[in-house]
Amino acid sequence: MPLDRRDAEHVFEQLRSGRVPERGLDAFAVGLERQRAEVGRLLDMAQDKEGVFKCLRGGYGCGKTFTARLALLDAQARGFATSFVVVSDNDLRFHNFNEVYQKVVSELSTSACPRGALGDVMDRWVGAIEESLIALGASPDAPDFDAKVRVKLDESLSALTGGRAPEDMVRVVRTIFDLKQKGDLADAGALVSWLSGSSNVGASAKKQAEIKGDIQSKDALAYLRGILEIVKAAGYSGLVIVVDELETVLRARKDTRGKSLNGLRQIIDAAKDFPGLLWLFTGTPEFFDSRRGVAGLEPLYDRLKFEKQGRFVNVRQPQLELVPFDGPRLRDVALKLREIYPSQNRARIEKRITNDLVDRVVGEVTKGFRGDVGVVPRQFLRSYVAILDTVDQNEDYDPAADYQFEVDKKSLSPEEVRAQAGKKPIEYEPEADDDAGYVEAKLEW
Repeated sequence: MPLDRRDAEHVFEQLRSGRVPERGLDAFAVGLERQRAEVGRLLDMAQDKEGVFKCLRGGYGCGKTFTARLALLDAQARGFATSFVVVSDNDLRFHNFNEVYQKVVSELSTSACPRGALGDVMDRWVGAIEESLIALGASPDAPDFDAKVRVKLDESLSALTGGRAPEDMVRVVRTIFDLKQKGDLADAGALVSWLSGSSNVGASAKKQAEIKGDIQSKDALAYLRGILEIVKAAGYSGLVIVVDELETVLRARKDTRGKSLNGLRQIIDAAKDFPGLLWLFTGTPEFFDSRRGVAGLEPLYDRLKFEKQGRFVNVRQPQLELVPFDGPRLRDVALKLREIYPSQNRARIEKRITNDLVDRVVGEVTKGFRGDVGVVPRQFLRSYVAILDTVDQNEDYDPAADYQFEVDKKSLSPEEVRAQAGKKPIEYEPEADDDAGYVEAKLEW
């Protein structure tokens, strides 16, 4: 499907600042056919009410974030709701599952609502319940119609979660419905925020739902189960959650790393019990293979172990490998971007941005990074988009004569600086007991 101008503008605006676009990725995805097909297989399983997971494995510059976002676009095209969260040192510490839950739900996205979609999803669920009651003969104008809807909400949530929905969740869902029917959208919205994991909800809204405090880490998985069932009851195929940059865990203290890895193990073990949910985790080989990471927790390593048979890889094993970019793949990406670039001067773009120029840019950017094509994609794309922009804006600009690439060290990310120097992409202080590994433990999730 051709890219419309709005999505094309979004793609290039994101690439100018070195970020992965959230839309339009299909238009310049290259070399990911096998990986995309495997994610498609997992989406089939989730659509058939299986609970599944996959780890995207790749070094810096291999396109883990790109592939994960592409997977979410494919999922939404098939009717899934999605969420994309990034592990960080500050606002998403993976060992605190209430933080993971809050990020997952606040970033909930559908094809109709790009972010913060829980309220819209709940409205669609209520609408489906109302339609089912009307189909059974109930009149929407009857005085007791809202009461019937409220009863169905309780029954539906209880049935869908096997009676395991937290009592506070049931009360909050019921109160949100009541408040909306009364026109009190402010308090209803506040309770949707509470259900999304927010800790900044006023006492007055909580009082109406007879709840105290916030969602705790030990309860968050139960709440996620409820959210998943509401998503499916609203008519969506299921839910796909991406947890990006798990290698960030390597920077944490050992006790925190141990909790995070045990938490990942518990999520993976529980995945089968969440029908319709696909988890996608991204991480570097060092995260998965080192004793400081997954290999240090034997039960987790046994579940996720990555194997190769010579140069052959089984894409259906728990880890899905992403390989580094090479020159031909960068070239193919550049040609696709030239094709979709939103310009009023197509003839000038085609005349100035020749295939030979693309080859030259690939060569010069790669040379600027000491020949390591695997670490250059972000800088290559920024440089290449700058050429497209300059040609588009200046009739006299001829990149064949005027272009010269120089590594702008100020624009390099810390990961690129370390990669350029041949260092590990995640910076941390090695500890004397890194090889000792971690003790298996069950967290209160």
